[in-house]
Amino acid sequence: MKKVLLMAALALQSSGCAMIVSNAASGFSDNLSRAVLNQDDPELVRDGIPTLLLTMDSFIEGSPDDPQLLSAGATLYATYGAAFAEDEIRASRLTARARRYALHAMCVSYEPSCGWPGASYDEFVATLNGIGKNKADLLYTYGFASLAFLRAQTSQVDSLAELPHMEALFDHYLNISGDEVNSSVYTYMGIMLTLLPPSLGGEPERAREHFEKAIAESGGADLGAKVEYARGYAKLLYERELHDRLLNEVLEADPNQKGFVLTNVMAQEEAATLLAEADDYF
Repeated sequence: MKKVLLMAALALQSSGCAMIVSNAASGFSDNLSRAVLNQDDPELVRDGIPTLLLTMDSFIEGSPDDPQLLSAGATLYATYGAAFAEDEIRASRLTARARRYALHAMCVSYEPSCGWPGASYDEFVATLNGIGKNKADLLYTYGFASLAFLRAQTSQVDSLAELPHMEALFDHYLNISGDEVNSSVYTYMGIMLTLLPPSLGGEPERAREHFEKAIAESGGADLGAKVEYARGYAKLLYERELHDRLLNEVLEADPNQKGFVLTNVMAQEEAATLLAEADDYF
């Protein structure tokens, strides 16, 4: 099953991917990001990203402590693993590399983050207070890569134990980002709160608020937020009417919204699949 909304806006809209090679090449990377986001053929993107992944690996080999390169590499690997990997093992492998890159980008920029692996919730939260707006993009990338990894590991109980850490991370990101906040964060928050059923700690009503915020923040242009709302909230709570309404709205919408074309096309494909399966589920 495609995990469409983890690549909502592909995180390529964040400035972390605006430096794929160096400042000198930022124009190229900006154009590349826009071209990917506005591509209406997901298969073309799926086939093309692996070449970019290998290219990125080579750049990082040459500059292993460059936080911008590491962040860009993390974004590409997390995007590909979350959106296009067809099995859990491969998705886990790709998103694990994404998380390693993102952690190293944070570590070389903010030393207390080097201890995040294995940190308790209180230890993790204590380190967030030292992260200001100038590191918001790196923090966002680490959160994106981590959520992609954790979602690929939903069968692993230890991974789910990290969800409170990620919620605290995105809360802090929202606090420090100001007007430059990436609205996809609200979708990510909704996803986190619905990875578990309520009986095991999931919080669907809070998730609903985040999904609706994501839709509002994009002015409805990001169709993927509605797909995740339908899948994560309506399906989880067996709300068939809401589920079908959201998905039909996605199918009836014009996907050609600047910056969301690719994710909207994929969202419509996923919406059609979910609707076709609905009678068997509800």
